[in-house]
Amino acid sequence: MDINYELYKVFYHVATSLSFSEASKQLYISQSAVSQSIKTLEKKLEQPLFIRSTKRVQLTPAGAVLLKHIEPAMNLIRRGESQLLDSGSLGFGQLHIGASDTICRYFLVPYLRQFHKKFPDVPIKVTNATSPGCVELLTQGKVDLIVTNFPNSGLNHSYIRKVVCGFTDVFIANPAYFHLMQQEVSFAKLRQYPILMLDRKSTTSEFLHNLFLQHQLELVPQVELSSNDLLIDLARIGLGIAFIPDYCLTHESGDLFIVKTKETLPSRQLVASVNPTLPVTPSTEEFLNLLPEV
Repeated sequence: MDINYELYKVFYHVATSLSFSEASKQLYISQSAVSQSIKTLEKKLEQPLFIRSTKRVQLTPAGAVLLKHIEPAMNLIRRGESQLLDSGSLGFGQLHIGASDTICRYFLVPYLRQFHKKFPDVPIKVTNATSPGCVELLTQGKVDLIVTNFPNSGLNHSYIRKVVCGFTDVFIANPAYFHLMQQEVSFAKLRQYPILMLDRKSTTSEFLHNLFLQHQLELVPQVELSSNDLLIDLARIGLGIAFIPDYCLTHESGDLFIVKTKETLPSRQLVASVNPTLPVTPSTEEFLNLLPEV
């Protein structure tokens, strides 16, 4: 089927903004031209792509399916343009990484420093998202590389290029509020205390909930946040027992202790992943070479 690329371009802007007027602004064409392009595309595909109403625009099921295919293509075109137009050192172009704020702070910063020192003219962009969110960014072609927690239910094994770090999660508490330093605490007993953990959108939350379920226990946290640093702060003032990756512990965490559990906490990994269906840029390969492999 021979369909003009411009029609798909118009569709993409309407689908991502859910607004004909906003798409017209982004494309610098009239709203009527946008509307006519969508009608032409719908006619060629022989099905409606949008549900139009006076208040809002929605994708039809067919429109949602089409967007899943068009969005990675549009992002790939942008990446190609960026690599050609913004090329710096050795023509590498921009390096775009997806990672959570925790992984950025506690793992990636030294490697970003090394890369910037080696290739000072290569722009670096970092997009923060949860580990599942990073997988979505990679699938859509919005980033070149992600570093995420693993296991990760949404991450295809074929995407993983290397395991860059192994770690263990820990429960931490302030001994002034929780007198458990000399004890081994079972998961069942831990449920009697206020548990502080990341929210349900994170792989860490999924991991801990699944671990408790394996022991026929339901976990009901007292606090769910999006930041490990905030969890540490709340544990410090005695609000509860926080569950965090051990690499988040620093010398500043000396006023906290690790709660020993009777059940073993399985180790996890940080993995660097790329989308194997898309070209890997030279800057991405160089950054991957800087990362360790365990």
